[in-house]
Amino acid sequence: MYKRMPVFIALFLHLAAAGAEGWAYYGGDEGGSRYSALKQINRDNVGKLELAWQYRTGAVAANPALKSMIDFQATPTLLPAAAGGHLVVCDPFGKVIALDPASGAERWTMDPKVDKTPYAGRFKCRGVAWWADSAVPEGTACAHRLFLATADKRLIAMDARDGKLCAGFGMQGQVDVDVLIRSLVPADGTQLTQLVSPPTVVRDVVAVSSFSNKFKTSSSVNGAIRGFDARTGALLWSFDPLVRDASTGLTPTPQQVGGANTWVPMSADSPRDLLFVPTASPAPNYWGVHRPGNNEYANSIIALRGSTGEVVWHFQTLHHDVWDRDAGSTPILTGIDRDGRKVPAVIQLVKTGMVFAFNRETGEPLFPIEERPVPTDTDIEGEQLSPTQPFPVKPPVLVRNTISADDAWGFTIFDRNACRKKIESMRHGSQYEPIMSTGTILYPQPGGGPNWGGGAYDPQRNLLITPVSQIPYYVKLISKADVDPEYAKRPEAGAPMQGPGYLGDTPYGVKQGPLMSPSFTPCTAPPWNMLVAIDMVSGEIRWKIPFGRLDKLMPFPIPLNLGGPSAGGPIVTGSGLIFIGATADNRVHAYDIETGEELWEMRAPTSAMATPMTYEVDGRQYVVFAAGGHSWYDAKGVDDYVLAYALPVK
Repeated sequence: MYKRMPVFIALFLHLAAAGAEGWAYYGGDEGGSRYSALKQINRDNVGKLELAWQYRTGAVAANPALKSMIDFQATPTLLPAAAGGHLVVCDPFGKVIALDPASGAERWTMDPKVDKTPYAGRFKCRGVAWWADSAVPEGTACAHRLFLATADKRLIAMDARDGKLCAGFGMQGQVDVDVLIRSLVPADGTQLTQLVSPPTVVRDVVAVSSFSNKFKTSSSVNGAIRGFDARTGALLWSFDPLVRDASTGLTPTPQQVGGANTWVPMSADSPRDLLFVPTASPAPNYWGVHRPGNNEYANSIIALRGSTGEVVWHFQTLHHDVWDRDAGSTPILTGIDRDGRKVPAVIQLVKTGMVFAFNRETGEPLFPIEERPVPTDTDIEGEQLSPTQPFPVKPPVLVRNTISADDAWGFTIFDRNACRKKIESMRHGSQYEPIMSTGTILYPQPGGGPNWGGGAYDPQRNLLITPVSQIPYYVKLISKADVDPEYAKRPEAGAPMQGPGYLGDTPYGVKQGPLMSPSFTPCTAPPWNMLVAIDMVSGEIRWKIPFGRLDKLMPFPIPLNLGGPSAGGPIVTGSGLIFIGATADNRVHAYDIETGEELWEMRAPTSAMATPMTYEVDGRQYVVFAAGGHSWYDAKGVDDYVLAYALPVK
């Protein structure tokens, strides 16, 4: 189909084919907007949605001993007809499953048989990446490919039509990424990292990121982004997300310091040959004595040249992070109306609750960003905090981000007094209060504001939709001698912050957790979780509503709509609807994007703590959720449902 065509025409047809089918990428399109133009389901009929079919992966029943480490957070993708027309989903262990999109019947599976030794985090697979090879005729084996990144650090290429591995890619269809990671860290260091997010394809390059556990070690693993040839699997480039060379004009970070990894899906702009990379904090999360300076490119949005891995532009959203305030959401590439034209934009949500927006070609901010003074006085010897941090003038911060003793809250006077004492006993105030040995309250918590679920963007209405959380959290650096041996069982016992021999152990352990009342409610007033709409032309918040009921979490099933724990993101449609699961209350929802009014709610078998998707097949629109609970927020509900909703057949 694309043979002998100029590359820009091939790319146009490639992207058009993706959009025509409905949802060919993790984020709907390669830019992660999570927008669908479909309108069959609309405000007038959404209340009639019913379960059309369901599928169970079997991952939980087959691995009962690992149930506490399983999170089903996948977003399915619908492949174009030329690639088989399958609805593709992966289970938490990376098993790829192709379903009939109209019936949910299983067509084929590919099990990578991952090593199930515990890794840096939990077992999860958020999706796969589809790619069409423009250099071969349609019908050729592996002309359409799916790429899978596994927990045991392999990159796998398979034929999208039948799941068979592509023999010419790497070694019989697989590239061992672990070998590349082991070349940078001690032999046992790779236990602290895994591949979680779907790869991202930019033209003919497939880029892979990683997750690393930065709580436990002062070096962690280098969070390199790696670009591989999509046809052969050959390594083309590697990008270190921490600056090591002073000749860049930026303060280098010592080579042994790791982290700054990208643990959420990246976004691509193939026509411009750009890969957009959101990075996390350097290691470890709450102590930075061994890494002076701003630690660029950590906590940044970075535009890389997809073909070479070179930095085109970058912006650091937080300097010298000791608060675990990652740029922890997928960048959203879209067009924002400005002065009668669509500006090619990238929107980056960060855990502080701030929204950064840039011209994605140049990196020029779409709203002014100011460097404002922040406190730097700390009792942690040797810590050198940045005297300023960047604040966008617009949009406003999406969550409350200051706290005082007067903010203490509880259902009873006993709870309020206990919370007041807790707040008064620790450093508190702004979101950038230094981490202290006496304890510091982080508000919002390190999990956001927005988290990995991120946002969705309606390009017709210029509205950004995202869930946000605002729960107080505390972090306290303690002497290594005070770490309780039971820390692995009880987070409040304090965890040691270790370092390998070439850095030496850090002098501290960490105590951390949510700031809760004796009745186990947050110490600040609800709502504790919200769904927010932001007008990205004016930079103003259009509306915000509480998001998540508490009946499943309370001893008595009272459906208080005060905002509950959530994980996952929204999608938006051309008919003006928002679809989202995410909450720990077993509900899936549809909202009116103009007002925030809830138009549809359905009880699922368990919490759908992932991001949904939508598509149309044979004239019928479906909305599909992965419902698998959550190993933290909904441990009893951990399961493996794929649920497809549609309007009744007439």
